[in-house]
Amino acid sequence: MSQVVLKNIFKEFSGTKVLKDVSLEIKKGEFIVFVGPSGCGKSTLLRIIAGLEPPSTGSVLFDGEDVTQMPPAKRQVAMVFQNYALYPHMTVEENIGFGLKMASMPKDVIAKKTGEVSRVLQLESLMKRKPKELSGGQRQRVAMGRAMVRDPKIFLFDEPLSNLDAKLRMDMRREIHKLHKNLFQSTMIYVTHDQTEAMTMADKIVVLKDGQIEQIGTPLEIYFNPINKFVAGFIGAPKMNFMAATLVGKTKRTSTIKLPDKKIMELPVYSKSAAIGSKVTLGVRAEDLGGHEGEYTLKVSYDLKEHLGASMYLYGTYEDGSPIVVATHKPVRMDGGYMHLPLKAKSAFLFNDRGVAFHR
Repeated sequence: MSQVVLKNIFKEFSGTKVLKDVSLEIKKGEFIVFVGPSGCGKSTLLRIIAGLEPPSTGSVLFDGEDVTQMPPAKRQVAMVFQNYALYPHMTVEENIGFGLKMASMPKDVIAKKTGEVSRVLQLESLMKRKPKELSGGQRQRVAMGRAMVRDPKIFLFDEPLSNLDAKLRMDMRREIHKLHKNLFQSTMIYVTHDQTEAMTMADKIVVLKDGQIEQIGTPLEIYFNPINKFVAGFIGAPKMNFMAATLVGKTKRTSTIKLPDKKIMELPVYSKSAAIGSKVTLGVRAEDLGGHEGEYTLKVSYDLKEHLGASMYLYGTYEDGSPIVVATHKPVRMDGGYMHLPLKAKSAFLFNDRGVAFHR
């Protein structure tokens, strides 16, 4: 396993800035997930770490050694791609051992290593098959095996599960996580646009937007203490509900807001810089609107219901036209086409006119 340090990474393509001054330290053995919307620069950053793409400026260090100009083959990294990239004319066994063969390793060493990896990934019964005879999940395990067999210091995953169905994604998430925790504990860097993958797998999440890091933290830190409106809306499923409000009062520990329906709320969040009378945004997670207790009640017009078995999503529209989603497994009080949704002050978030979160 290796420590990875990125220092002031910039990247431009034809005058377009894709990465803007990205600095990051990844500890030995950490499982780090880069997450963000399409085009935020996460895959480009991964390719720079792998050596497949040079930065325009900045440096990449492995264990204190500057590897910015070092070719990929010498970096001791292994990369698993979204599209598997298996050789169709080779068997599973040949695909897994191909890198070792190219490194001129003895046949008995190749056989031993491929055998060990196949047992870990439960591929033993498939070793003589070719990729076209495998399911998507099996192909992805072969691609992982080809990476694992090289004993790399750093594993890089570029959206490896996006081509799989929902059940296989869940199974493979668990499999990758188990491999990291229980077997080789290598440093792993994983790219995804799926915040569920990020929340369930990562030791730390790096949230990117427009080529810049918005926030770094554990999944729970980012979920419960998002630094701004973008992070709050991106992490969580369904996404956080946002409603316009006005700041009408504040103390050193609380903020009082007025909503479009004239309701006044006092919340246990604060901001030194926010001015009385300024426009703010109230944020409430979907799962925090489906209970039976709360100091305040939001009146929201009812639009649609989706049953999910043990729970359901309710969709509606607030006074200011904001769409509202409720995630609940309990009945919600209805009256004349409106939902009456209890809200606990401690579960609410507040963001200033620039989208920066108030402190808790």
